[in-house]
Amino acid sequence: MNGAFFRPTRFSPTRRGFLKSTAAAAAGAGALLETGVAQGQGNTRAIDCHHHFLSPAYIKALAEHDGKKRNGYTTWFALDRLKNYTLQQDLEAMDRDGCATSMLSCTTPGVWFGDPEESAVLAREMNEFGTRAANDHKGRFGLYALLPLPSIDKSLKEIEYAFDTLKADGVGLVSSYGNVWLGDPQFRPVFDELNRRRATVYVHPIDAPCCQELMPNLSATVLEYNQDTARSIYSLLYTDSATRYNNINFIWSHAGGTLPGLAGRFALGTKSIPDVNDSIMSKTPEVNSKLYHLRRFHYDTAGSANIVQMTALKILVGASQIVIGTDYPFGTVGNIIQNLQKCGFTPAELQGIYRGNAAKFSPRFA
Repeated sequence: MNGAFFRPTRFSPTRRGFLKSTAAAAAGAGALLETGVAQGQGNTRAIDCHHHFLSPAYIKALAEHDGKKRNGYTTWFALDRLKNYTLQQDLEAMDRDGCATSMLSCTTPGVWFGDPEESAVLAREMNEFGTRAANDHKGRFGLYALLPLPSIDKSLKEIEYAFDTLKADGVGLVSSYGNVWLGDPQFRPVFDELNRRRATVYVHPIDAPCCQELMPNLSATVLEYNQDTARSIYSLLYTDSATRYNNINFIWSHAGGTLPGLAGRFALGTKSIPDVNDSIMSKTPEVNSKLYHLRRFHYDTAGSANIVQMTALKILVGASQIVIGTDYPFGTVGNIIQNLQKCGFTPAELQGIYRGNAAKFSPRFA
């Protein structure tokens, strides 16, 4: 790993010890869930797989680093939206829209600001905060734990703690670290361990240092986030990584970013992609082919619940691989569901997207 990754920063939050939560009574939590479902749209009981949370210490870290450069990253945050995050407001939004469970994950830029010690402290604090939320509101929250990548040793230590002690539901990463994407061999020790654990890995985009500020006054969320997701997918397909990590369930944000529009460029072969009028899985891809892996990955709906992207994604990978993602607090389940209902899915496909597809890899919420 390039030593430049590890330039220290000034911020170093005090670690707070993990306090075991006193979970809410099962009956009370069940009543809360039932009330939320009853008030929600269409009783969807959705499982939101792209749902951000912020602890007080993490909000403080974002404010400290906002607008500064760290090893090529220009940190940018919608602090006005994020700094007022509370679990109570989160639950109220879920209840209003019929969201049964949200899988908590960190938003960009994650916890990497150039200092591995700071990253490890922030990851641990966020993971313990998310675990308390899940314990205190049974059935309402799951956790995709943060890892202090690109530090390999610290990430392996946090994987052990997150899964064995906190009982996390998976891990949440960003699509690249510096100009290194997830399929790169230097990350193999981390992904080998996640593969051994048959983990779910949720991936949120970031703008890599190579591609920042290419166009004046254009937010990275418009183009670069989507392209970086496609680059990360590409990095898995064009090495042996997708096959090597065959036990990992990857979830890609924003319908895979620019992936559907790059199907031809990914050299999938026109004969491998069914015609729009054919059965979506009419051709079974060869095991461990690029199309095979694309069709075993999952993709969320955040920022993508429109007929163009959903139709392309359904043709490429099948409706069974699409899951609800809201990008909360930047989106809500209600808005996503309203838009999905205009995308030509069958009622059975919609129920799968709302809940059933995610329940297959989140059995404790099934």
